[in-house]
Amino acid sequence: MRELGTQLLRWHAADTVYALATVVGVRGSAPFPAGTSMAVDESGAVWGSVSGGCVEGAVYDLCREVIASGAPVRRRFGFSDSDAFAIGLTCGGELDVFVQRITAAERVAVEAGLDSRAAVAVVRDLESGAIATVGPEGAVGEDFDPAIVRLARAMLDIGAGGVRVVGCADRERTVFVTCFAAPPRMIICGATDFAVALARVGRLLGYRVTVCEARPAFADPARIPDAQEVVRQWPDQYLRSTPVDARTVICVLTHDPKFDIPVLVAALRLPVAYVGAMGSRRADRDRRRRLREAGITDDEMRCLRSPIGLELGGQTPEETAVAIGAEIVAVRRGGSALALSATDRPIHPVATDRRAAG
Repeated sequence: MRELGTQLLRWHAADTVYALATVVGVRGSAPFPAGTSMAVDESGAVWGSVSGGCVEGAVYDLCREVIASGAPVRRRFGFSDSDAFAIGLTCGGELDVFVQRITAAERVAVEAGLDSRAAVAVVRDLESGAIATVGPEGAVGEDFDPAIVRLARAMLDIGAGGVRVVGCADRERTVFVTCFAAPPRMIICGATDFAVALARVGRLLGYRVTVCEARPAFADPARIPDAQEVVRQWPDQYLRSTPVDARTVICVLTHDPKFDIPVLVAALRLPVAYVGAMGSRRADRDRRRRLREAGITDDEMRCLRSPIGLELGGQTPEETAVAIGAEIVAVRRGGSALALSATDRPIHPVATDRRAAG
């Protein structure tokens, strides 16, 4: 939708009614990803594309019908064979396209989603056409059920999008969420065997994974295929020069004081979501003593998860990585880290995103 921002804002200023067609599902080979949009106004002017030409005519006609009726439409377009008059994708894939009319009632939400400076999730109800834009500070537009707003925030947090079904029975709603935000970062310090496994878990959880390693022999991208980047630099120097935010998680796996202490001093003073460090109980006691000698305060120390991970009883690097990933989820979402069978809290409580408190 943001690719059409300039034209949509012109239509809003002119009080123009238009239909917005959005790709909400892709299977197989298709020209454009989910979230791509095309818009058609009352006069028939068209902007954007949903298929690069294959089904544009049919989507255009749908847009004109929706403008006239006001009723949203969801339509699937599949493979078209050798029949020159067939409507479909010659590439062999399938597209789900959702078309809705945009009037004054929806413009506020659309405009909030068009702001290129903001990280937001745009939520559309695929039955009613209701639309809202959800950001860290709240929602603009349709008053969606709190469960949908929580889902949108969680998807925004990891930069994910797609069709989701929320609720059940007569409260079930199918929504499409488009997120305009880069995925959060996981910064792993130390290219150990544990880092190889944790990079895989981090990628599964939706993080953009960076491994920072000062030792040239270990800083080999081929060793850590699930990391989007491997940086050969002292970790504390890297942390002082790379962008982080309130979603960033930092995992120190070197368990070597000459690396650990400088990087943890830097990490514990950054506005990030999680800082964890690997090591034995004895190493942790020594680490905390050194950190206090380096000037780390009690408040800063309470943000340190060390020894890193939940107590799952794992032995292998892969099991340890699962324990670390589980702790990150629990800290960021406010989970108890207990078995669900041992609690009576709601399974899906209100999501949180906070730094750890000891």
